[in-house]
Amino acid sequence: MYKTIPEAIELANGLMREFFNIDTQKVDIVLCPPFTALAEVAEIINDSSIQLGAQDIYWQDEGAFTGEVSGVMLKDAGCRFVIIGHSERRQYFGETNEAVNKKIKAALRHGFIPIVCVGETLSQREANMTFEVLKEQVQEGLSEISTEDMAKIVIAYEPVWAIGTGRNATAQQAQEAQKYIRDLLGKQYSKDVAGEVRIQYGGSVKPENAAEILSQPDVDGALVGGASLKVETFFAIAKKGSEVRK
Repeated sequence: MYKTIPEAIELANGLMREFFNIDTQKVDIVLCPPFTALAEVAEIINDSSIQLGAQDIYWQDEGAFTGEVSGVMLKDAGCRFVIIGHSERRQYFGETNEAVNKKIKAALRHGFIPIVCVGETLSQREANMTFEVLKEQVQEGLSEISTEDMAKIVIAYEPVWAIGTGRNATAQQAQEAQKYIRDLLGKQYSKDVAGEVRIQYGGSVKPENAAEILSQPDVDGALVGGASLKVETFFAIAKKGSEVRK
């Protein structure tokens, strides 16, 4: 929940200038501004390689659901991606795996690429429940999702304990969790599908740790939070991504 419309326009314009210096054959860039700035940012990045995403979606197309935003509205605003099940949605707004599943199906129905977030809290990690939590979130969140549709989905592993806490997951911890997720997908679908699914890491990604994290074999990208609010830090992370592209 950052950036007014003028601030979002300024940030998008700044990123457009900087991203001319990145090999877009090696890295995909998606901006997910607040709902209020979607249309304006869409206009700025139109005809560029930068793509637009929303931070959430509701599973109904219209109706008496005050405060929600539908896939129809997001498509109208120019979105191609949508974040689903972010840890803050789960933590502050009680979003369940069942709700995540409904939102994924709605996103797919409208032709979006869902960025599905999973991850454990600090208490869950300290209780050695990381894998148990990930298994439940992946299996329940992806319930009844076909093999064909799974190939369209991005998974984002975000350890909640490493977001805005000053505690960073090591590259090894990220790799361990993301390999586990890929193995889960291999069992739920197939090794070929699991190998093709992009699994991002999100948890205090910064220019200082981006290269080490992104160079891990099962880390295919980054879901960037606070560092995306400034042109120079977001660009630096994207640049690292293009340099370590496997």
